[in-house]
Order: sequence, then structure tokens, then C-alpha cells
Amino acid sequence: MDFSFTEEQLAAVEAARAVFSGVAPDSVASPALTHGAVAEDFDRALWRKLAESDLLSLALAGNYGGAGLDPTALCLVLREAGKVLARVPLLETYAAGLAVQTHGSEALRARLLPAAGSGGLVLTVAANGRTGHDGAELAVQACQGGQGSAAADTGPWLLDGVQTAVPWAQQADHVLVPAHTTEGRPVIAVVPRQHEGVTLAEQISTSGERFAEITFDGVQIPADDVITADGAWEWLRNVLATGTCALALGLGEAVLGMTSAYASKREQFGHPIATFQAVAVQSADRYIDLRAMEATLWQAAWRLSTGTPGALPLTGDVAVAKIWASDGVRRVVQTAQHLHGGFGADTDYALHRYHAWAKQLELSLGPAAAHEEVLGDLIAAHPLG
Repeated sequence: MDFSFTEEQLAAVEAARAVFSGVAPDSVASPALTHGAVAEDFDRALWRKLAESDLLSLALAGNYGGAGLDPTALCLVLREAGKVLARVPLLETYAAGLAVQTHGSEALRARLLPAAGSGGLVLTVAANGRTGHDGAELAVQACQGGQGSAAADTGPWLLDGVQTAVPWAQQADHVLVPAHTTEGRPVIAVVPRQHEGVTLAEQISTSGERFAEITFDGVQIPADDVITADGAWEWLRNVLATGTCALALGLGEAVLGMTSAYASKREQFGHPIATFQAVAVQSADRYIDLRAMEATLWQAAWRLSTGTPGALPLTGDVAVAKIWASDGVRRVVQTAQHLHGGFGADTDYALHRYHAWAKQLELSLGPAAAHEEVLGDLIAAHPLG
């Protein structure tokens, strides 16, 4: 069996490293010292470089100006983005574009994908629901033609509800909004940010970036702009979760590198603290965390990319990746703060910013215990024996 990445995937990594090499994690104000958002907008200069390097169109088909690569390639690029805390809606635009390409109407694909791939259109996803605890599709009701049934109706849809903590919402051109019909079936509406009945309220993430609570009050969306395919929302949710795990892995690798460099230079009692057994053991434990995060991420990404059947549904592999990413990234940054001592809290040093981003990723993924429960239910429903 060959577990190596393809030449095309490795080429995407090299292109991403070249673009991200000039990114400074401290390019905006510190979230620890800022009452509001660290910046009004995302890094537009970086976004243009990503577009010029064809990294925004990696997964799009050739007829939409893309390279036709799979979600594994996207995760490789996202890992590089996580290493430098890239302030761009890369994950959201990737995931939204894939969802539109895989499940959307031809009219929707033709209108959105070429512009998204060239960087001219920014997409995001409202994936947190009303509270962040219940399914996001439950927070908004979708009704087609005023009848509550989409079985035979081809008229516009009406959306009512609230989605919270929507990333990059103020800068996005369109928001993919999961919703439920009166029959309880999930759909995904592609909603322009500036649209009658759409209201944004300012929110600030743990990492200091602008989020939004979006209220939908009788928002009318054409039928072509609503994705009704069975399993489309679950698939998009798995793409977002796997991509978030890739960001967490990249962030954790960068933090462990910072910690190793610091511990090899910082001396106590005439010796680098890296030579102390307690420091070496803690660093080794965090390295094991990162390798587990990596293995489970690529398993989920491989299943997502190939559709290969397994003993459990894809959601099981994604749950395992989320368990390791959520707990692992927290342990990595906590150990880094401990081994850096007081220097780790210095706002002139980037570690505190990595800690804030790690906490935001952990909150986005959700607690490991919840994913363990999901995994347990899947095992109970699909006996491995």
C-alpha cells in the first residue's frame, strides 16, 4: 500500500508554503489587548496571492478554472495556513465551493465557482446554529412556495431563523445556510450577504476575528440557489470538520516548533531546559499528540476524498479526527505555555496568539466527549464483528 501524497498534492503544499512564507502571525493587533476585533477585514493581500497562485481553485473542476484536486489537497494547504495563523476565509470558501460543485444546481455552479476560484467571490458557511450546541440545520426553517413542502414545488424558498458565530460574515459575498423543511429534511440555502430580510449583528471570536449573528426574516431565495440533495449538509459538515482538524494540526506543529526552539536556548543551572527529563517527556507527549492528530486527519480526509467504504460511516472517522484535534491542540498549547514560563504570556511574542487561535479551533470542533458519544452510537449501530 502506498501512503504517500501524489505529485499534484505535494505541488500544492510547495505553492502554499511559498505564499505563506511571508505571513507574520503578529500582523494585526493582539486579541489580548483589543476590546473589539483585531481588524475590520481579513488579509486581502494574502487572499490575492492565494488566488494568483491558483490555490483558491484547487478542488474546482477544470471547466470552472480549477485543478480538480481532492479534499486531501485542501487539508494539506490548510495545515500550512494553520502554521502561520493565516487570516483568510480559506476553509469556508473551500468547503462552500466543494458543496456547490458536488451538490448544487448547474446554474449555481456556473455563477459562483469561477469567481470563487479567482478570489473575486468570498464564501462562508453558517455551521453553528443558534447556540452552537444543536444541529445548525435546526436553527433556520425553510419553506418552499409557502406550502412547507418541496416535493413538487419549484418556487422560491423562504428562510426564517438565526445562525450564530458565522465566520467572516461581514466580508463574505454569500453565506451557505443549513436549514430544515417542515418535514425535517435538511437543505442548504446560498444567501447573499446583502439581501432583504438578512440582518447581521457583530460578534467577536476568541481569536479576535469578526464573527456575526445572522437573522433571517422571511428571506426569499430562488429554487436554484437551494441545495436539496440528500446528505449534502452532512457531507459539508464533514468537510468543515476535517478542514478544521487540518488547521489545528498546522497550528500545533508550529507551536511545538516554537517550544523546541525556546527550550533548546533557555538555560537554567547552566544547561538548556530541553535537556531536563521533565521537559523532554512533556515535549515527547505533545509530539505523540501531533502524530495521532495527523494519522486520524489523513484517515478522515482519505475517506472524504475517495468515498471508500469502511466498517463505520465516514462520520466515524471524522469523529475520531475531531477527538484528537480538539484535545490534542489544547494540550500542545498548554504545554507550550508551561514550558515557556512567563515569556509565553508576553504579548510581544506570538505564542499567546497561537493559544487564542487554538482555543477558537477547539471551540469550533466541540468537546472530545461529545464526539466520543457519537462514535459510540455509530459502533453500536454498526457492529464491527
